[in-house]
Amino acid sequence: MADHNPIVSTVGLTKIFRDFWGRPKAKAVNDVDFNVYPGEVVGLLGPNGCGKSTTVKMMLGLLYPTAGSLSVMGRSPRAVETKREIGYLPEESYLYKYLTAIETLDFFGALFGLSAQERKLRSEQLLDMVGLGHARRRRVGEFSKGMTRRIGLAQAMINDPSLLILDEPTSGLDPLGCKEVKDLILHLKKRGKTVIITSHMLSDVEDVCDRVMIMYGGKIRATGTLNELLTITEASRIITPVLSPEVTNRVIQILRDNFGEEEDFKIDHPRKSLENFFLEVIETARHDSVETAGVLGGGHIADYLSEELPQSALLQELAQNGQKPEPTIVEPAKTVEEGIEEENIKLEQLTEEVKVQEPKDDSVDKILAGAEKLKAANEKLEDLLSGR
Repeated sequence: MADHNPIVSTVGLTKIFRDFWGRPKAKAVNDVDFNVYPGEVVGLLGPNGCGKSTTVKMMLGLLYPTAGSLSVMGRSPRAVETKREIGYLPEESYLYKYLTAIETLDFFGALFGLSAQERKLRSEQLLDMVGLGHARRRRVGEFSKGMTRRIGLAQAMINDPSLLILDEPTSGLDPLGCKEVKDLILHLKKRGKTVIITSHMLSDVEDVCDRVMIMYGGKIRATGTLNELLTITEASRIITPVLSPEVTNRVIQILRDNFGEEEDFKIDHPRKSLENFFLEVIETARHDSVETAGVLGGGHIADYLSEELPQSALLQELAQNGQKPEPTIVEPAKTVEEGIEEENIKLEQLTEEVKVQEPKDDSVDKILAGAEKLKAANEKLEDLLSGR
């Protein structure tokens, strides 16, 4: 593998995010060195905020490194020639919801300059591959999340990329879809494609990856093949066919006396799970007080969720919940004529009340004048309605 030129090569890769005044706010990637070689399936792992997405965005040419060097296929990641050879599945698929599945793939194929015949051929094959051949004429906006992930995976491969970067490829997929994605990754590996996966589904990574890199605090805390990282060399394991109790006792006795080679059993080293090793690496980094811009360990329930209601407040709440709400009475709607008649009655009552009171100032005359005008207006409105 060392004889080949790396597909991705980084030396001292660093990315620092700054605030409005140019002051360092977070060192997302901190002096990272790694190589990814042709035909490898590499898992880029780490908790949220450890620098995975920032590293991927720099590989895609979407972010400039603050320091260090980064090359993809021997060129700058921002070069057009480099982007033609990359397929990318983001964590959230952003697609045009009014396009159908076949139109979506045709659109992305056109961006890569493929001919109409080639776009049609590849789109049909990709839709069948991801299990969406039956939905090729449906709009993407009608798809479920799992179906959207499938069409997103298809668009990432429309250009037959040499480097495929998958961000949470099995997110939202059912177990069948997860298996299909893993089978696809293994198939691409056989074709010599290079795949970089970022995922929190460690079991999926363990099934398909040749090598993993675990990041925390912007640094790679552990890297190597799965056998190198997960094999426990301090112990041995014997695998044999099912043995009867008598044979088992004899084997144990023989092993106690003297270990010898036997064709019926195999001896190797037991392995810890990738998940356990991942947690050990992160816990060691936390124990060493490594700073990170991402999330920290949780597990503590919020106080306001843990507090119990006082007994009096609880009884009051139960009593309120036990009361039946009063029924809401909805009055029937009134016609225009009924409304005018009601307004006239109220106007006459108001006029009578004003006449009974002794006039104290000119405001009474103004009120009466206004009432007369309002009455005249209502009479005109009645005439208009009756004329209908």
